[in-house]
Amino acid sequence: MVRAGLSPERLTLAGAELADEAGFDQVTLSALARRFDVKPASLYAHVKNSHELKTRIALFALEELADRVADAVAGRAGKDALTAFANAYRDYARAHPGRYEAARFRLDPHTAAASAGVRHAQMTRAILRGYDLAEPDQTHAVRMLGSVFHGYASLEAAGGFDHTDVAAQQSWAWTLDRLDTALRSRSTP
Repeated sequence: MVRAGLSPERLTLAGAELADEAGFDQVTLSALARRFDVKPASLYAHVKNSHELKTRIALFALEELADRVADAVAGRAGKDALTAFANAYRDYARAHPGRYEAARFRLDPHTAAASAGVRHAQMTRAILRGYDLAEPDQTHAVRMLGSVFHGYASLEAAGGFDHTDVAAQQSWAWTLDRLDTALRSRSTP
């Protein structure tokens, strides 16, 4: 690749692509410099260090995922919205494993508060309004959904469901049905 046109945005996108190909933990300034056929030192004009690069990739992934989820849930409510939301997360994790991993990168509180992570929480709460959950049940439900979606996507990516004849998609549909039932019950212990 050519050196011309390096920018923080171009490095972020190239880093996201590298994350999908090799894993987020393999994204380094050295690896990125090799992609552009430049010395690592030349990247410091565009990003401060590897942590800044990874933060930029995380922010990019959070924004990209939020946009996909927003498109998926637009005009939907109840179980239909829950399913669209969940499928958007799972599909993103499968299509962009490195970016999905980047979206889990720990951000400092100020950066996190200004990120698309806030949109993710708002969209989750918007879906839950269809289930008429009051606090603290709504907060519990946000955490439950995030845990289930992330856990399923992570186990599936690691091959955790490859050992049985039951298709992962069947278990996914079953899981979403049970989540919908649990949310509709609104019972607080």
